Amino acid sequence: MEIALLQRLNSARRARRAAVVVTDLGGGPSRLVVEGDAVEGPLGDEITLRLRSGKSGMVEVEGKSLFLNAHLPPPRIVVIGAVHISQALAPMAALAGYAVRIIDPRTAFATSERFEGVDLVAEWPQDALAAQPLDRFTALVAVTHDPKIDDPGIIAALQAGCFYIGALGSRKTHAKRLERLGAEGFGQADTARISAPIGLDIGAATPAEIAVATLADIIQALRRRPLADPSEPAA
Repeated sequence: MEIALLQRLNSARRARRAAVVVTDLGGGPSRLVVEGDAVEGPLGDEITLRLRSGKSGMVEVEGKSLFLNAHLPPPRIVVIGAVHISQALAPMAALAGYAVRIIDPRTAFATSERFEGVDLVAEWPQDALAAQPLDRFTALVAVTHDPKIDDPGIIAALQAGCFYIGALGSRKTHAKRLERLGAEGFGQADTARISAPIGLDIGAATPAEIAVATLADIIQALRRRPLADPSEPAA
């Protein structure tokens, strides 16, 4: 790999941007496509598949044998609320390959005994997320039922363009949430991105079942996420 291409790839990795290295197996030059770059035609379609799936492989495009090496940032889940759902979700998410961080200022809930081995932050979300911001490869899960705690995380997720935003609560609770977010300046197109009630509709009732539904919703959102607009500035 050429030094200049490797440097661009490393820059994309540091910025947590997805990228695909396209290598011409016939000896032609390699190229780097960062999510947001415009690539037309069959090659663009193949690159889109790799940017969503993270799978590398060989393809035949317009008479050329190409190897597409996908580089996706490790996905993360930030959970607002150290509750029973979070206790079930954390180990499930880890098994699925997600780094998990749980934020809750309520020290009676955010204890190492309840969340052994989990990245646990006993701070207000606005403070914790200022220190470690969200990004497009982060899912935000808000499950405290307390607007003072959930709303700052949801607002940060909307601003960061997180690939998934889910919030616990009934439709009535969510309607009130939408009113608060509207007062903060978020329109319908913004708030439509929030999965609420949280998770896929599988009839989940227990905390563990809600965790399963939530993780499934997150995985679906990651693999089907809209890619960055080509007009967005590159990192």
